[in-house]
Formats: sequence, structure tokens, C-alpha cells
Amino acid sequence: MYKFTEKTLIELLSNGLYEEVMHEWETPIMHSMAEWVCKDGGDIIEFGFGMGISATHIQKQNINSHTICENNASVLVNLYEWVKDKPNVTILEGDWYDNVNVMSKYDGIFFDTHRDKNAKHLPLVLKDIAKPNCKLTWWNNLPEPYNEFSLDGTEYEVLDVNPPKNTYFNHKKYYMPKYIIK
Repeated sequence: MYKFTEKTLIELLSNGLYEEVMHEWETPIMHSMAEWVCKDGGDIIEFGFGMGISATHIQKQNINSHTICENNASVLVNLYEWVKDKPNVTILEGDWYDNVNVMSKYDGIFFDTHRDKNAKHLPLVLKDIAKPNCKLTWWNNLPEPYNEFSLDGTEYEVLDVNPPKNTYFNHKKYYMPKYIIK
């Protein structure tokens, strides 16, 4: 179960403890990621809505459509409230991997899921959901150019960040992955 506070999205774990999933300090990172995947406009897909930081910034870009895949019931409640005045948004409920067959082809892919058992399959479906020269980025949890998907040609933009002490990222540099799907 997820719980929202004013500045943080946290998950209640099976052991009764909470784990931070997302925090407002990520806003500059989310904005940079959104701007990059939307750089050429077109049709954008976002995997994971979280606190809606990136989705809100994607909506400020010059895009045609915005598809959001979300599988967490608590987050979906907020997503359905957020989407009410956004006619270019399509919501795909459930695990993104189970929705691949209903996805279109996209100009930009923003991948930021949490505890995603299917993340390893992303490189396998890119050819099915990406238009030529599609821009892809994903959350990188390490303070280095980490390429969890082993996509050759990935570049990194180094962003200076200043997160408060938290449970998932306590570094001063964020390495934003930038990959173009040919």
C-alpha cells in the first residue's frame, strides 16, 4: 500500500515498515527527464505515475498524446483525479508488461517504476512500442552512469542534486540516462 504525504510517496512494506518511493526533491530530475523524452514532441508514454511530478511537466511540453501506465491502486486514485482536465492523456491500468499488446508506438518513453519484476523485459519490447528515433530515459538509482538495460549507446547527463537524507538516493550527482531507439 502506498501513502502520500505533502512531500513524499511511501510504501507500507509487509514487515510494517515504510519505504520512501519518491520525494519532491526529485522535481528537477523529473523535469530534465520529461524535457528530454518530449524534446521532439509527438506521442509520449510514461511508465509509473508516482507523485505526478514528471507527468505534470510532460503536459507542459509540446506533445500530441501522453499515455500513462500505472499498476498501484493508491496511485491510480490520484492519477484519475489529476487527469480530469487533460484530454490528451490515456491511462493504462495494471502492469505495463501486461499492457504491451494495447500500446501504440511512441516518440518518447519515460520509465520510472518501483519494485518492477518486469523491468528486465523493457529492452525486449522497445522495438514494438518505439517509433524511429524514440527517446528513452529511466530512473537511475546509482551515482554513476549505470545502464541496467545494457543498451549500447546510452549517454548520461550529469545533474547536480541536493536531496535530503532519505532511504533511496543520497548523492550530489544524478546520472540521467539518455538513449535513442533507432
